[in-house]
Amino acid sequence: MKKKQSKKKILNKKKKNISQQTVFSNLEKQPKTAILQKQPTSGIPKYVADRMARRIFFTAGIPTIMGMSVFVVSYIIVTKNIAEIPPSSTIAISALFFLLGLGGLSFGILSASWDKEPGSFFGIENIPMNIQRAKAAFKPASQNIEENN
Repeated sequence: MKKKQSKKKILNKKKKNISQQTVFSNLEKQPKTAILQKQPTSGIPKYVADRMARRIFFTAGIPTIMGMSVFVVSYIIVTKNIAEIPPSSTIAISALFFLLGLGGLSFGILSASWDKEPGSFFGIENIPMNIQRAKAAFKPASQNIEENN
């Protein structure tokens, strides 16, 4: 035998069904383009990223490759009995090249111009401006907005 349901429960079920129906019908009426619109990003523009990559390749890639090649050259010199090279000097020279590559990485990023035009060959004049941009990127967004106003 079925239990009797109170009138309140029956009314609540009808209200829920009606509200769900209106919600779904409203969703179908909304244009889909409004949902798919993207907000503009405030990242690094592609032409600046390409410029940074080229600078990093030359200022960090070449010293890093030289740092790795020190081991190969040292091995060849020692195995062919051309000269006696202490292992500590091999490690010191390769560490010097790796540190030069690390400095080149920072220089390659900071010296890239954010203008449409490429800028100068070395880009030293862009370093202070890019350091300010980097500092602003690590601040909370509310502080950046206050400083711009």
